[in-house]
Amino acid sequence: MSNRSNRVLVPEAKEALNKFKMESSREVGVSLKEGYNGDLTSREAGSVGGQMVKKMIESYEKNL
Repeated sequence: MSNRSNRVLVPEAKEALNKFKMESSREVGVSLKEGYNGDLTSREAGSVGGQMVKKMIESYEKNL
């Protein structure tokens, strides 16, 4: 049994999450491709994830 922590809990949200990830990667200048992106450096992958978190926090704060 695989314990994957990055699985999508709401399958209907997968498309939106992928779109959000691609948008965030463009904003930080990282080229993502559909599918496997294991050739990214840790710094590149981290900058995409950081941008996503930053945008989620901004959205949450705006909706308070």
